[in-house]
Amino acid sequence: MKKSEKTRQLIIEKAAVLFNTKGFYGTSMNDIMEATGLTKGGIYGNFKVDGKDKKGVKEEIALAAFDHACVVVNKTVGKRTRVIEDSLDKLKAVVYFYKERILSPPIEGGCPLLNTSVEADDNHPVLRKRVLKEMKTWHSRIVYTLEKGIERNEIQEDIDTEEFATLFIGSLEGGIMMARLYKNVAPFEVMARQLLKRIDELRNK
Repeated sequence: MKKSEKTRQLIIEKAAVLFNTKGFYGTSMNDIMEATGLTKGGIYGNFKVDGKDKKGVKEEIALAAFDHACVVVNKTVGKRTRVIEDSLDKLKAVVYFYKERILSPPIEGGCPLLNTSVEADDNHPVLRKRVLKEMKTWHSRIVYTLEKGIERNEIQEDIDTEEFATLFIGSLEGGIMMARLYKNVAPFEVMARQLLKRIDELRNK
């Protein structure tokens, strides 16, 4: 990896934590400079934006940082689920993963998808678009897992896979939000219990 690529990666990794804990508007270029030990010029030089738009540079860093955070989370969860064959057990493993890591997530600050979606809802359309893309990807992965389970006769064939994927994500993210708010895993455990029960009910008898 070239020095310039290493520097850019350093910026992205440090910024991912900053944006995930402080948000887009709460994170300043000075914060990124302090976290990376780089000058403002050193940061701008790795994120070229037409017209030297300083706001545009911060936006590019935020987008790259969000992508990086999602990759880290997905890889960490993937290590847990990749070795599991049964489709429903894969979904249950995701629930157990978040239950274990709810207060010590792969990226400091919690779920980047949840954190970024709240802030980017109406205030930042470009970031919102990126979050929406990631959400659709996650939703599609769950639908795919369910459909494979139906093909293998593991899951009842009459379930609405799209609807259950929405329920799955909503239950996890709602539980994560409440647990982070209360700094207590109890709210997530309530959601996890109900979600695990619903997953078991999908199994083909």
